[in-house]
Amino acid sequence: MTRSRTLAFVGLLAGCFFAALPVARATTVERVVSPGGIEAWLVHDKTVPMIAVEYAFRGGSSQDPADKPGLAHLLTTLLDEGAGDLKSAAFQQKLEDKAIKMSWASDRDDFRGSLRTLSDRKDAAFDLLRLALTSPRFDADAIERMRTQLAAQLRRESVDPNQIASNAWWAAAFPGHPYGRPPKGTLESLAKLNVDDLRTYVAHVFARDNLKVAVVGDIDAAAVGQMLDRVFGALPAKAQLVAVPKATLHGVGDINVIDLDVPQATVSFGGVGLPRKHPDFVTAYVVNHILGGGSFTSRLYQEVREKRGLAYGVSTFLYPMDEAALVMGWTATRSDKTKEAIDIIQKEAKRFAADGPTAEELAQAKDYLVGSYALRFDSSSKIAQQLVQIQLDDLGIDYINHRNAQIEAVTLDDAKRVARTLFEGGYLTTVVGRPKGMSTGQRG
Repeated sequence: MTRSRTLAFVGLLAGCFFAALPVARATTVERVVSPGGIEAWLVHDKTVPMIAVEYAFRGGSSQDPADKPGLAHLLTTLLDEGAGDLKSAAFQQKLEDKAIKMSWASDRDDFRGSLRTLSDRKDAAFDLLRLALTSPRFDADAIERMRTQLAAQLRRESVDPNQIASNAWWAAAFPGHPYGRPPKGTLESLAKLNVDDLRTYVAHVFARDNLKVAVVGDIDAAAVGQMLDRVFGALPAKAQLVAVPKATLHGVGDINVIDLDVPQATVSFGGVGLPRKHPDFVTAYVVNHILGGGSFTSRLYQEVREKRGLAYGVSTFLYPMDEAALVMGWTATRSDKTKEAIDIIQKEAKRFAADGPTAEELAQAKDYLVGSYALRFDSSSKIAQQLVQIQLDDLGIDYINHRNAQIEAVTLDDAKRVARTLFEGGYLTTVVGRPKGMSTGQRG
Protein backbone atom coordinates (compact mmCIF):
# COMPACT_ATOMS: atom_id res chain seq x y z
CA MET A 1 0.00 0.00 0.00
CA THR A 2 1.31 3.47 -0.84
CA ARG A 3 2.01 6.02 1.87
CA SER A 4 -0.95 8.21 0.87
CA ARG A 5 -3.37 5.26 1.02
CA THR A 6 -1.93 4.21 4.36
CA LEU A 7 -2.35 7.70 5.86
CA ALA A 8 -5.89 7.93 4.56
CA PHE A 9 -6.83 4.70 6.25
CA VAL A 10 -5.19 5.58 9.55
CA GLY A 11 -7.76 8.33 9.86
CA LEU A 12 -10.60 6.10 8.75
CA LEU A 13 -9.76 3.31 11.16
CA ALA A 14 -9.27 5.69 14.07
CA GLY A 15 -12.77 7.02 13.56
CA CYS A 16 -14.10 3.54 13.03
CA PHE A 17 -12.76 2.48 16.44
CA PHE A 18 -15.09 4.85 18.21
CA ALA A 19 -17.97 4.17 15.86
CA ALA A 20 -17.91 0.46 16.62
CA LEU A 21 -18.11 0.71 20.39
CA PRO A 22 -21.92 1.01 20.58
CA VAL A 23 -22.22 -1.93 18.19
CA ALA A 24 -20.07 -4.07 20.47
CA ARG A 25 -22.37 -3.37 23.38
CA ALA A 26 -25.66 -4.04 21.61
CA THR A 27 -25.02 -5.56 18.21
CA THR A 28 -28.00 -5.88 15.90
CA VAL A 29 -27.17 -8.19 13.01
CA GLU A 30 -29.56 -8.21 10.07
CA ARG A 31 -29.76 -10.99 7.52
CA VAL A 32 -29.91 -9.58 4.00
CA VAL A 33 -30.73 -11.68 0.94
CA SER A 34 -30.14 -10.08 -2.45
CA PRO A 35 -32.64 -10.31 -5.34
CA GLY A 36 -30.28 -12.93 -6.78
CA GLY A 37 -30.35 -15.01 -3.61
CA ILE A 38 -26.95 -14.10 -2.13
CA GLU A 39 -26.93 -13.72 1.66
CA ALA A 40 -24.97 -11.35 3.88
CA TRP A 41 -25.06 -10.30 7.50
CA LEU A 42 -25.28 -6.56 8.05
CA VAL A 43 -24.59 -4.23 10.96
CA HIS A 44 -25.95 -0.85 9.84
CA ASP A 45 -24.07 1.98 11.56
CA LYS A 46 -24.13 5.54 10.20
CA THR A 47 -21.80 7.03 12.83
CA VAL A 48 -18.83 7.14 10.45
CA PRO A 49 -19.18 7.36 6.64
CA MET A 50 -17.33 4.14 6.04
CA ILE A 51 -18.17 0.60 4.91
CA ALA A 52 -16.30 -2.58 5.81
CA VAL A 53 -16.97 -5.73 3.80
CA GLU A 54 -15.53 -9.11 4.77
CA TYR A 55 -16.13 -12.29 2.79
CA ALA A 56 -14.80 -15.83 2.63
CA PHE A 57 -14.89 -18.79 0.27
CA ARG A 58 -14.45 -22.26 1.73
CA GLY A 59 -11.38 -23.95 0.32
CA GLY A 60 -8.12 -22.20 1.19
CA SER A 61 -4.81 -23.94 0.72
CA SER A 62 -6.46 -27.37 1.04
CA GLN A 63 -7.55 -26.82 -2.57
CA ASP A 64 -3.97 -26.38 -3.81
CA PRO A 65 -2.79 -29.19 -6.11
CA ALA A 66 -0.81 -31.76 -4.12
CA ASP A 67 2.37 -31.01 -6.08
CA LYS A 68 1.82 -27.22 -6.10
CA PRO A 69 1.30 -25.96 -2.55
CA GLY A 70 1.28 -22.18 -2.28
CA LEU A 71 -1.24 -21.59 -5.08
CA ALA A 72 -3.87 -19.91 -2.89
CA HIS A 73 -1.18 -17.83 -1.20
CA LEU A 74 0.12 -16.60 -4.56
CA LEU A 75 -3.43 -15.75 -5.58
CA THR A 76 -3.84 -13.48 -2.54
CA THR A 77 -1.13 -11.23 -3.96
CA LEU A 78 -2.50 -11.02 -7.50
CA LEU A 79 -6.18 -10.08 -7.36
CA ASP A 80 -5.42 -6.35 -7.19
CA GLU A 81 -2.64 -6.62 -9.78
CA GLY A 82 -4.96 -5.82 -12.66
CA ALA A 83 -8.51 -6.83 -13.58
CA GLY A 84 -10.79 -6.36 -16.57
CA ASP A 85 -9.34 -3.67 -18.84
CA LEU A 86 -7.19 -2.25 -16.05
CA LYS A 87 -3.58 -3.34 -15.85
CA SER A 88 -1.84 -3.41 -12.50
CA ALA A 89 -0.75 0.25 -12.36
CA ALA A 90 -4.16 1.52 -13.47
CA PHE A 91 -6.01 -0.69 -10.99
CA GLN A 92 -3.75 0.40 -8.15
CA GLN A 93 -4.15 4.05 -9.14
CA LYS A 94 -7.92 3.82 -8.95
CA LEU A 95 -7.69 2.28 -5.49
CA GLU A 96 -5.39 5.09 -4.37
CA ASP A 97 -7.43 7.86 -5.93
CA LYS A 98 -10.55 6.73 -4.06
CA ALA A 99 -8.76 5.69 -0.82
CA ILE A 100 -10.09 2.14 -1.23
CA LYS A 101 -8.39 -0.73 0.53
CA MET A 102 -8.61 -4.33 -0.66
CA SER A 103 -6.75 -7.31 0.72
CA TRP A 104 -6.87 -11.10 0.64
CA ALA A 105 -5.58 -13.93 2.80
CA SER A 106 -5.85 -17.70 2.81
CA ASP A 107 -5.58 -20.39 5.45
CA ARG A 108 -5.99 -24.14 5.24
CA ASP A 109 -9.79 -24.09 5.02
CA ASP A 110 -10.78 -20.66 3.67
CA PHE A 111 -9.90 -17.94 1.20
CA ARG A 112 -10.81 -14.53 2.63
CA GLY A 113 -11.10 -11.01 1.35
CA SER A 114 -11.78 -7.57 2.76
CA LEU A 115 -12.83 -4.19 1.41
CA ARG A 116 -12.73 -0.80 3.13
CA THR A 117 -14.21 2.30 1.55
CA LEU A 118 -15.79 5.62 2.35
CA SER A 119 -19.52 5.34 1.83
CA ASP A 120 -19.63 8.08 -0.85
CA ARG A 121 -17.12 6.06 -2.90
CA LYS A 122 -18.80 2.71 -2.54
CA ASP A 123 -19.86 2.47 -6.20
CA ALA A 124 -16.27 2.67 -7.39
CA ALA A 125 -15.15 0.28 -4.65
CA PHE A 126 -17.79 -2.31 -5.48
CA ASP A 127 -16.99 -2.15 -9.20
CA LEU A 128 -13.28 -2.70 -8.56
CA LEU A 129 -14.00 -5.60 -6.22
CA ARG A 130 -16.28 -7.17 -8.83
CA LEU A 131 -13.51 -6.95 -11.41
CA ALA A 132 -10.91 -8.39 -9.04
CA LEU A 133 -13.06 -11.44 -8.25
CA THR A 134 -14.62 -12.10 -11.64
CA SER A 135 -12.08 -10.78 -14.18
CA PRO A 136 -8.54 -10.94 -12.72
CA ARG A 137 -5.95 -10.45 -15.45
CA PHE A 138 -3.04 -12.53 -14.15
CA ASP A 139 -0.64 -10.76 -16.49
CA ALA A 140 2.74 -12.47 -16.86
CA ASP A 141 4.72 -9.52 -15.48
CA ALA A 142 2.51 -9.33 -12.37
CA ILE A 143 2.79 -13.07 -11.72
CA GLU A 144 6.58 -12.94 -11.99
CA ARG A 145 6.79 -9.86 -9.77
CA MET A 146 4.71 -11.49 -7.04
CA ARG A 147 6.52 -14.82 -7.48
CA THR A 148 9.84 -13.05 -6.92
CA GLN A 149 8.56 -11.34 -3.77
CA LEU A 150 7.15 -14.56 -2.34
CA ALA A 151 10.35 -16.46 -3.16
CA ALA A 152 12.35 -13.87 -1.21
CA GLN A 153 9.95 -14.31 1.70
CA LEU A 154 10.34 -18.10 1.60
CA ARG A 155 14.13 -17.74 1.64
CA ARG A 156 13.94 -15.54 4.72
CA GLU A 157 11.57 -17.99 6.41
CA SER A 158 13.86 -20.92 5.61
CA VAL A 159 16.14 -19.75 8.43
CA ASP A 160 13.37 -18.51 10.75
CA PRO A 161 13.03 -20.95 13.69
CA ASN A 162 9.32 -20.19 14.15
CA GLN A 163 8.46 -20.91 10.53
CA ILE A 164 10.69 -23.97 10.39
CA ALA A 165 9.03 -25.34 13.53
CA SER A 166 5.54 -24.67 12.18
CA ASN A 167 6.13 -26.29 8.80
CA ALA A 168 7.83 -29.29 10.37
CA TRP A 169 5.08 -29.77 12.95
CA TRP A 170 2.30 -29.76 10.34
CA ALA A 171 4.22 -32.09 8.02
CA ALA A 172 4.73 -34.58 10.86
CA ALA A 173 1.17 -34.19 12.16
CA PHE A 174 -0.64 -34.79 8.86
CA PRO A 175 1.62 -36.66 6.41
CA GLY A 176 0.05 -37.10 2.99
CA HIS A 177 -2.89 -34.83 3.88
CA PRO A 178 -3.53 -31.31 2.51
CA TYR A 179 -3.15 -29.96 6.06
CA GLY A 180 0.42 -31.25 6.11
CA ARG A 181 1.52 -29.18 3.12
CA PRO A 182 3.04 -25.71 3.67
CA PRO A 183 0.32 -23.13 2.85
CA LYS A 184 2.90 -20.72 1.41
CA GLY A 185 4.42 -23.48 -0.68
CA THR A 186 8.10 -24.09 -1.32
CA LEU A 187 10.59 -22.52 -3.68
CA GLU A 188 10.16 -25.53 -5.95
CA SER A 189 6.34 -25.45 -5.97
CA LEU A 190 6.23 -21.66 -6.33
CA ALA A 191 8.35 -21.92 -9.47
CA LYS A 192 5.85 -24.35 -11.03
CA LEU A 193 2.69 -22.27 -10.52
CA ASN A 194 1.25 -20.77 -13.69
CA VAL A 195 -1.69 -18.76 -14.99
CA ASP A 196 -3.76 -21.88 -15.70
CA ASP A 197 -3.41 -22.95 -12.06
CA LEU A 198 -4.61 -19.53 -10.91
CA ARG A 199 -7.59 -19.46 -13.24
CA THR A 200 -8.58 -23.02 -12.29
CA TYR A 201 -8.48 -22.18 -8.58
CA VAL A 202 -10.66 -19.09 -9.07
CA ALA A 203 -13.15 -20.98 -11.24
CA HIS A 204 -13.46 -23.84 -8.75
CA VAL A 205 -13.40 -21.99 -5.41
CA PHE A 206 -14.96 -18.56 -6.03
CA ALA A 207 -18.64 -19.49 -6.19
CA ARG A 208 -21.91 -18.23 -4.71
CA ASP A 209 -22.76 -21.38 -2.75
CA ASN A 210 -19.31 -21.25 -1.18
CA LEU A 211 -19.54 -17.64 0.00
CA LYS A 212 -20.01 -15.94 3.38
CA VAL A 213 -20.33 -12.13 3.55
CA ALA A 214 -20.52 -9.56 6.34
CA VAL A 215 -21.02 -5.82 5.92
CA VAL A 216 -20.62 -3.17 8.62
CA GLY A 217 -21.07 0.56 8.30
CA ASP A 218 -22.92 3.31 6.54
CA ILE A 219 -25.03 1.26 4.14
CA ASP A 220 -28.59 0.00 4.43
CA ALA A 221 -30.07 -3.39 3.63
CA ALA A 222 -31.40 -2.41 0.21
CA ALA A 223 -28.00 -1.14 -0.90
CA VAL A 224 -26.30 -4.26 0.49
CA GLY A 225 -28.65 -6.43 -1.56
CA GLN A 226 -27.75 -4.51 -4.70
CA MET A 227 -24.05 -4.73 -3.85
CA LEU A 228 -24.17 -8.51 -3.39
CA ASP A 229 -25.55 -9.11 -6.88
CA ARG A 230 -23.30 -6.45 -8.37
CA VAL A 231 -20.08 -7.83 -6.89
CA PHE A 232 -20.72 -11.57 -6.55
CA GLY A 233 -23.63 -12.23 -8.90
CA ALA A 234 -21.48 -13.23 -11.87
CA LEU A 235 -19.63 -15.92 -9.94
CA PRO A 236 -20.50 -19.56 -10.67
CA ALA A 237 -23.50 -20.89 -8.77
CA LYS A 238 -21.64 -23.88 -7.34
CA ALA A 239 -18.05 -24.45 -6.27
CA GLN A 240 -16.07 -27.43 -7.54
CA LEU A 241 -14.06 -28.25 -4.45
CA VAL A 242 -11.74 -31.21 -4.20
CA ALA A 243 -12.92 -33.36 -1.28
CA VAL A 244 -10.63 -33.06 1.74
CA PRO A 245 -10.62 -36.20 3.90
CA LYS A 246 -10.86 -36.22 7.66
CA ALA A 247 -7.41 -35.75 9.14
CA THR A 248 -5.93 -37.86 11.92
CA LEU A 249 -3.17 -36.37 14.07
CA HIS A 250 0.01 -38.47 13.87
CA GLY A 251 2.98 -38.68 16.19
CA VAL A 252 1.37 -37.82 19.52
CA GLY A 253 4.06 -38.36 22.17
CA ASP A 254 6.95 -37.83 19.73
CA ILE A 255 9.54 -35.08 20.05
CA ASN A 256 11.20 -34.17 16.76
CA VAL A 257 14.35 -32.04 16.87
CA ILE A 258 15.53 -29.98 13.90
CA ASP A 259 19.13 -28.80 14.14
CA LEU A 260 19.62 -25.05 13.65
CA ASP A 261 22.48 -22.97 14.97
CA VAL A 262 20.51 -20.40 16.99
CA PRO A 263 20.98 -19.29 20.61
CA GLN A 264 17.65 -20.60 21.85
CA ALA A 265 15.23 -23.36 20.92
CA THR A 266 11.75 -22.80 19.49
CA VAL A 267 9.14 -25.34 20.56
CA SER A 268 5.82 -26.05 18.80
CA PHE A 269 3.46 -28.65 20.24
CA GLY A 270 -0.07 -29.83 19.64
CA GLY A 271 -2.58 -32.51 20.44
CA VAL A 272 -6.15 -33.51 19.65
CA GLY A 273 -8.77 -30.83 20.36
CA LEU A 274 -12.53 -30.50 19.91
CA PRO A 275 -14.49 -29.48 16.79
CA ARG A 276 -16.11 -26.04 16.94
CA LYS A 277 -19.63 -27.49 16.92
CA HIS A 278 -18.86 -29.97 19.72
CA PRO A 279 -21.14 -29.32 22.72
CA ASP A 280 -18.09 -29.10 24.99
CA PHE A 281 -16.16 -26.61 22.85
CA VAL A 282 -17.00 -23.55 24.97
CA THR A 283 -15.96 -25.39 28.10
CA ALA A 284 -12.74 -26.43 26.34
CA TYR A 285 -12.13 -22.78 25.46
CA VAL A 286 -12.44 -21.81 29.12
CA VAL A 287 -10.19 -24.56 30.47
CA ASN A 288 -7.56 -23.92 27.80
CA HIS A 289 -7.47 -20.29 28.93
CA ILE A 290 -6.70 -21.49 32.45
CA LEU A 291 -3.92 -23.85 31.39
CA GLY A 292 -2.14 -21.76 28.76
CA GLY A 293 -4.47 -19.35 27.03
CA GLY A 294 -1.91 -16.60 26.77
CA SER A 295 -2.77 -14.59 29.86
CA PHE A 296 -0.27 -13.78 32.60
CA THR A 297 -2.33 -15.86 35.02
CA SER A 298 -2.25 -19.14 33.07
CA ARG A 299 -0.74 -22.15 34.78
CA LEU A 300 1.90 -22.68 32.11
CA TYR A 301 2.93 -19.03 32.24
CA GLN A 302 3.30 -19.22 36.01
CA GLU A 303 5.18 -22.52 36.00
CA VAL A 304 7.46 -21.92 33.01
CA ARG A 305 8.16 -18.22 33.24
CA GLU A 306 7.28 -16.79 36.63
CA LYS A 307 8.54 -19.59 38.88
CA ARG A 308 11.51 -20.79 36.82
CA GLY A 309 12.34 -18.08 34.27
CA LEU A 310 12.67 -20.63 31.49
CA ALA A 311 10.93 -18.61 28.76
CA TYR A 312 9.67 -15.16 27.99
CA GLY A 313 6.27 -16.56 27.09
CA VAL A 314 4.34 -19.79 26.65
CA SER A 315 0.80 -20.22 25.39
CA THR A 316 -1.75 -22.69 24.10
CA PHE A 317 -4.84 -22.23 21.94
CA LEU A 318 -7.65 -24.21 20.38
CA TYR A 319 -7.51 -24.61 16.60
CA PRO A 320 -10.66 -26.24 15.21
CA MET A 321 -10.51 -26.81 11.45
CA ASP A 322 -12.98 -28.33 9.04
CA GLU A 323 -11.36 -31.78 9.03
CA ALA A 324 -9.37 -31.83 12.29
CA ALA A 325 -9.45 -30.18 15.70
CA LEU A 326 -6.32 -29.32 17.64
CA VAL A 327 -5.04 -27.78 20.85
CA MET A 328 -1.70 -26.19 20.06
CA GLY A 329 1.04 -24.36 21.89
CA TRP A 330 4.35 -22.56 21.57
CA THR A 331 7.33 -21.41 23.58
CA ALA A 332 11.00 -20.54 23.13
CA THR A 333 13.75 -21.11 25.68
CA ARG A 334 17.50 -21.46 26.18
CA SER A 335 19.08 -24.50 24.56
CA ASP A 336 20.26 -25.88 27.91
CA LYS A 337 16.78 -25.46 29.41
CA THR A 338 14.65 -26.80 26.56
CA LYS A 339 14.14 -30.29 27.96
CA GLU A 340 13.22 -28.90 31.35
CA ALA A 341 10.68 -26.51 29.83
CA ILE A 342 9.07 -29.28 27.75
CA ASP A 343 8.94 -31.60 30.76
CA ILE A 344 7.20 -28.93 32.83
CA ILE A 345 4.65 -28.22 30.08
CA GLN A 346 3.84 -31.91 29.75
CA LYS A 347 3.68 -32.55 33.49
CA GLU A 348 1.49 -29.49 34.10
CA ALA A 349 -0.88 -30.53 31.31
CA LYS A 350 -1.18 -34.02 32.77
CA ARG A 351 -1.72 -32.62 36.27
CA PHE A 352 -4.38 -30.30 34.93
CA ALA A 353 -6.04 -33.21 33.13
CA ALA A 354 -6.09 -35.23 36.34
CA ASP A 355 -7.29 -32.53 38.74
CA GLY A 356 -8.90 -29.85 36.58
CA PRO A 357 -9.06 -26.19 37.57
CA THR A 358 -9.92 -24.78 40.95
CA ALA A 359 -13.16 -22.89 41.53
CA GLU A 360 -11.17 -19.65 41.81
CA GLU A 361 -9.35 -20.27 38.51
CA LEU A 362 -12.63 -20.99 36.76
CA ALA A 363 -14.27 -17.84 38.11
CA GLN A 364 -11.32 -15.67 37.07
CA ALA A 365 -11.22 -17.18 33.58
CA LYS A 366 -14.93 -16.65 33.03
CA ASP A 367 -14.71 -13.04 34.22
CA TYR A 368 -11.85 -12.33 31.82
CA LEU A 369 -13.37 -14.08 28.81
CA VAL A 370 -16.73 -12.37 29.29
CA GLY A 371 -15.23 -8.95 29.95
CA SER A 372 -12.75 -9.03 27.08
CA TYR A 373 -15.21 -10.18 24.41
CA ALA A 374 -16.12 -6.61 23.47
CA LEU A 375 -12.51 -6.01 22.38
CA ARG A 376 -13.20 -8.17 19.34
CA PHE A 377 -15.66 -5.50 18.19
CA ASP A 378 -13.69 -2.29 18.63
CA SER A 379 -13.66 -1.50 14.91
CA SER A 380 -15.96 -2.04 11.97
CA SER A 381 -13.37 -4.33 10.42
CA LYS A 382 -13.24 -6.56 13.49
CA ILE A 383 -17.02 -6.76 13.66
CA ALA A 384 -17.21 -7.84 10.02
CA GLN A 385 -14.42 -10.39 10.53
CA GLN A 386 -16.22 -11.85 13.54
CA LEU A 387 -19.49 -12.12 11.61
CA VAL A 388 -17.83 -13.99 8.77
CA GLN A 389 -16.17 -16.40 11.18
CA ILE A 390 -19.48 -17.02 12.96
CA GLN A 391 -21.04 -17.86 9.59
CA LEU A 392 -18.19 -20.21 8.70
CA ASP A 393 -18.59 -21.91 12.08
CA ASP A 394 -22.38 -22.10 11.57
CA LEU A 395 -23.10 -20.72 15.03
CA GLY A 396 -26.20 -18.70 14.18
CA ILE A 397 -26.87 -15.02 13.57
CA ASP A 398 -27.61 -14.35 17.24
CA TYR A 399 -24.40 -15.93 18.55
CA ILE A 400 -22.86 -12.61 19.62
CA ASN A 401 -25.78 -11.93 21.93
CA HIS A 402 -25.65 -15.23 23.81
CA ARG A 403 -21.95 -16.14 23.64
CA ASN A 404 -21.15 -14.71 27.08
CA ALA A 405 -24.03 -16.63 28.62
CA GLN A 406 -22.44 -19.83 27.32
CA ILE A 407 -19.19 -18.90 29.05
CA GLU A 408 -21.00 -18.11 32.29
CA ALA A 409 -22.83 -21.45 32.17
CA VAL A 410 -19.62 -23.52 32.42
CA THR A 411 -19.58 -25.35 35.75
CA LEU A 412 -16.63 -26.67 37.73
CA ASP A 413 -17.71 -30.24 37.02
CA ASP A 414 -17.87 -29.44 33.29
CA ALA A 415 -14.42 -27.88 33.42
CA LYS A 416 -12.83 -30.84 35.18
CA ARG A 417 -14.42 -33.33 32.82
CA VAL A 418 -13.36 -31.48 29.67
CA ALA A 419 -9.86 -30.74 30.99
CA ARG A 420 -9.37 -34.47 31.30
CA THR A 421 -10.60 -35.07 27.75
CA LEU A 422 -8.58 -32.23 26.26
CA PHE A 423 -5.20 -32.58 27.94
CA GLU A 424 -4.63 -36.20 28.91
CA GLY A 425 -3.73 -37.34 25.39
CA GLY A 426 -0.28 -35.75 25.09
CA TYR A 427 1.39 -33.75 22.32
CA LEU A 428 3.38 -34.02 19.15
CA THR A 429 6.34 -31.68 19.73
CA THR A 430 8.77 -30.07 17.31
CA VAL A 431 11.94 -28.34 18.53
CA VAL A 432 14.12 -26.14 16.33
CA GLY A 433 17.59 -25.26 17.63
CA ARG A 434 20.30 -27.16 19.45
CA PRO A 435 18.63 -28.27 22.70
CA LYS A 436 21.01 -29.92 25.13
CA GLY A 437 20.35 -33.60 25.76
CA MET A 438 17.57 -33.95 23.18
CA SER A 439 17.35 -35.71 19.83
CA THR A 440 14.71 -36.69 17.29
CA GLY A 441 12.72 -39.79 18.15
CA GLN A 442 12.33 -39.12 21.83
CA ARG A 443 9.02 -39.84 23.45
CA GLY A 444 7.46 -37.19 25.63
